[in-house]
Amino acid sequence: MTPTNRKKLVVAHSVHPDAPLHEIETNRALAKWLAQILGLKFGGSYDPGQHRGRDIYLLPTQTLVGAAAARQLGVKGPEDLWGGYVEHAFICTKAISHGLLNHHAHAPPGWVPLFCERVRNVVLDGLSVFSLDDARPAAEHLLYSGPIRLKPIHACAGRGQEVIKSLDQFDEILARPEAKTLFNEGVVLEQDLDQVITHSVGQSFIGDRVLSYCGEQFLTKDPQGEEVYGGSNLLVVQGGYQDLLALDLPEDVRLAIRQAQVFDDAANEAYPGFYASRRNYDIAQGVASDGKPRSGVLEQSWRMGGASSAEVAALQSFVNDPQMRAIRVSSVETYTDRPLPADAIEVYRGPAQNSDFLLKYVTVKSYDG
Repeated sequence: MTPTNRKKLVVAHSVHPDAPLHEIETNRALAKWLAQILGLKFGGSYDPGQHRGRDIYLLPTQTLVGAAAARQLGVKGPEDLWGGYVEHAFICTKAISHGLLNHHAHAPPGWVPLFCERVRNVVLDGLSVFSLDDARPAAEHLLYSGPIRLKPIHACAGRGQEVIKSLDQFDEILARPEAKTLFNEGVVLEQDLDQVITHSVGQSFIGDRVLSYCGEQFLTKDPQGEEVYGGSNLLVVQGGYQDLLALDLPEDVRLAIRQAQVFDDAANEAYPGFYASRRNYDIAQGVASDGKPRSGVLEQSWRMGGASSAEVAALQSFVNDPQMRAIRVSSVETYTDRPLPADAIEVYRGPAQNSDFLLKYVTVKSYDG
């Protein structure tokens, strides 16, 4: 997956035209940093008039959907981008983590039941819903076992989620004016856990290097008081998952890595048109309503994500010291204006989508102290 042509341009690409400024600028900052590491030129933001037909290495903000979109951008395979490609939009959302209630339930075009069969033992209990008519029966089925979490499939950073403890509470959601649109676009109903730790496990294939990592996410409060993604602490190695598992890791981390591998393999098998050079998985570990510990993959990220800046910082460290075995890196997002910590690398400082201020930065620490 090596962008070997030194005339290749690294180009940022904000997929959604109405993307918030912080997403656009973060995308540009990481593309520029990646170009410097790879020894390539930074071509700015994607411009069809300027870049179509050029040999580019693309850093899109979202997973590319559909052959036409990829072809228009000049992306033919994983060596042409740091991100991913799917044939149907639902494949790159939370929806693929869970099956449908039954064979009568509405499914989007391209739905493959094989994936849900392959990952059943590495995800939490849950169902995906693509129709208002299927919503109540699905909730009723799951609520027998305890509280559930409603998750719109296109939301990110934990936004828009609700915990539901009774069918009456769910009926109140169904009575809302926006309910039909919400459920028809796609919703995951999933077992809710207490005392949750969210692990990040993944791989990046950049240039001639493979990076594999594990770590934990942490939350922060936005100005509205909602708990949202606040960053990730990652342990990154040069090499594959076998190199990561060769380190001295706690058993809960090893379990998260194994579950991510099953999920990743299932995507390759069930969706043969899919490819990705960035593969990130969120794994939740916590306590279910019956008091028993549970662990399961929540979702995948085959695109630029919150931990991407940490991955680029790790790549920079390995390029600087090729003999380095592992590195600890952290990406941080805070809505509080404050000075950067010593030796931190600023990625973005400015307005956010839902607030006047957002700061993103990265820190790097040695693996062994």
